Amino acid sequence: MKHKEVAQRIAQAIGKDNLLGAAHCATRLRLVIKDTSKIDQVALDDDIDLKGTFEANGQYQIIVGPGDVNDVYAELVKITGVGEADKDELKKMTTQGKKENPIMALIKVLSDIFVPLIPALVAGGLLMALNNVLTGVGLFGPKSVVEMFPGIKGAAEIINMMASAPFAFLPILIGISATKRFGGNPYLGAAAGMMMVMPSLVNGYGVAEAVATGTMPHWDLFGLQVAQAGYQGQVLPVIAVAWILATLEKFFHKKLANAIDFTFTPMLAIIITGFLTFIVVGPVLRVVSDAVTDGIVWLYATTGGIGSGIFGFFYSAIVLTGLHQSFPAIETTLLADMAKTGGSFIFPIAAMANVAQGAATFAIFFITKNKKQKALASSAGFSAMLGITEPAMFGVNLKLKFPFFIGLIAAGIASAVIGFLHVLAVSMGPAGVIGFIAIKPSSIPAFMLGIAISFIIAFTTTYFYGRKKMVEENITSAEEA
Repeated sequence: MKHKEVAQRIAQAIGKDNLLGAAHCATRLRLVIKDTSKIDQVALDDDIDLKGTFEANGQYQIIVGPGDVNDVYAELVKITGVGEADKDELKKMTTQGKKENPIMALIKVLSDIFVPLIPALVAGGLLMALNNVLTGVGLFGPKSVVEMFPGIKGAAEIINMMASAPFAFLPILIGISATKRFGGNPYLGAAAGMMMVMPSLVNGYGVAEAVATGTMPHWDLFGLQVAQAGYQGQVLPVIAVAWILATLEKFFHKKLANAIDFTFTPMLAIIITGFLTFIVVGPVLRVVSDAVTDGIVWLYATTGGIGSGIFGFFYSAIVLTGLHQSFPAIETTLLADMAKTGGSFIFPIAAMANVAQGAATFAIFFITKNKKQKALASSAGFSAMLGITEPAMFGVNLKLKFPFFIGLIAAGIASAVIGFLHVLAVSMGPAGVIGFIAIKPSSIPAFMLGIAISFIIAFTTTYFYGRKKMVEENITSAEEA
């Protein structure tokens, strides 16, 4: 792809003066347009290098594809002279004067907090999976790899330490990201997160046992007994603490004189937040957070394959609405307390759905005679198999409709199978055919079975139904002629 030429064609189709703002995500250009009626839609639809276009949330989005989108965006900014903007700035331009849906606003907040953390969580989770492979008994025989090769025991212990770090200190990561999102100083957020996982506190994973055995130490605060409990693995309490901290910081910045603001604002924000954390916010939201986690685990255990199948069927449709942006927060909660949850069921289901959409797209590659559609189906199908489905869904499947719905059915069936087989992930990762690296080692065969079912059903059904549909359309066209 010649990025400069693609950007020039986009600028010509849209009109330089018609572009108000531009940003991009992993696969798409996100544009704010003055007048969408002035866009040369035919030119964009016929462009061999573009995967499709659509409008969402007041933005005109052009699917370019992973990697290429960065370079095309840079060239488009140069050509049009529009200032570079991030997604938040673009959203402000789009929603100026409009009232945002509160549910979507909440999902957006969760997405903004957790998406930056995903690389750290993926690294920790995949290292945990590697440690499980090295120490798991029964994977390669009656002994674990470490038992067969004692020389690597030290390496396995180091890997386990590195894998545990992002989850043991998760409140610090969330504290940084959430405080920044709420408009506070991220380093104060880090300090608040550190406060919640201090080694002098009872480890968050041992709080329930300490309470049950009566060994929980307390601070005596004017007669009030305050538990010395840590918050390792907690999500909801940390987000609330970050919001309180950022709110207090902004309040004191406004109220204190410049001469004392720099010194006293951080101290006052931290001390008030700290007392609120351990006296009220932390204990209350720990109960709420544990109840939510227990509810999710109960729901999955109760509904099993049926629940997984329903979720898998709707997953790709959920992606279209943007509601999936809340899933990283839920997955982080599940992965942070694997002793209770066993892992995440969301990731394996997402992989089934993505592979189904990719397989349906590949089927279109084999039956279409349209050159652009064939080229698009090839690249988009490959991306979907690796977990990036936008080019496949928006560029091919939704335009033809039937491949998308066949993909939903295939994903539902495959998700039901892996649900009955209790397939869980120990990490976030690429939700596609190579997603097995994030799955519990003992469940990898069942995961790959689900992948095969998803691919075969989606591909064969789309292929044969598509061929039949094309023949019928050709006959109808001939009769009308």
